[in-house]
This record gives sequence, C-alpha cells and structure tokens, in this order.
Amino acid sequence: MATKRKVPERKCIVTGEMKPKKELIRVVRNKEGEVCVDPTGKKNGRGAYLTGTLDVIKRAEDSNILSRQLNAEVDASIYEELRKLVSQDT
Repeated sequence: MATKRKVPERKCIVTGEMKPKKELIRVVRNKEGEVCVDPTGKKNGRGAYLTGTLDVIKRAEDSNILSRQLNAEVDASIYEELRKLVSQDT
C-alpha cells in the first residue's frame, strides 16, 4: 500500500496563501546579494515565493515586497523574467 507523500507547501509573499511549492515561482538572493529567478527551486540562498500570475507579479513590483523580503535591491529585469515565465505557462 502506497503512502501519500506530503506535498511541500510555501506561502506566497503577496497573497499570503499557502500553496504547493510547484505552483509557486521562487526568487532567490544568493550570498553575493544577487537576486535571480529560480525555476528549479533548488538554488542556494534566501528564497521568496510568488504565485505564478501576472496580477501577483504586478502587485509585488508595485509594493516592492520582494526587495523587503530578500533584503536586496530587485532589478526590474527580475519582474520581466517572472512575466515571461508566467506567460509561457499559460
């Protein structure tokens, strides 16, 4: 009999909703202070999770929440990359 494995959940920093990790996009800040999008969810560093919708990405950009969560300057190119990633999925 197969036991059901627990699905790892993470909280979206914009909506505050708990969702399965696979449904969220991870943005990570490494030791050097560089911020990058982490589609694999495996990079080392401080991670913050966003729901993969354009609305949430826009709200994150407007409120500058990623910069606060990661304690680093988040470049506009990061939001562009997030938008591209979300556009591919839909």
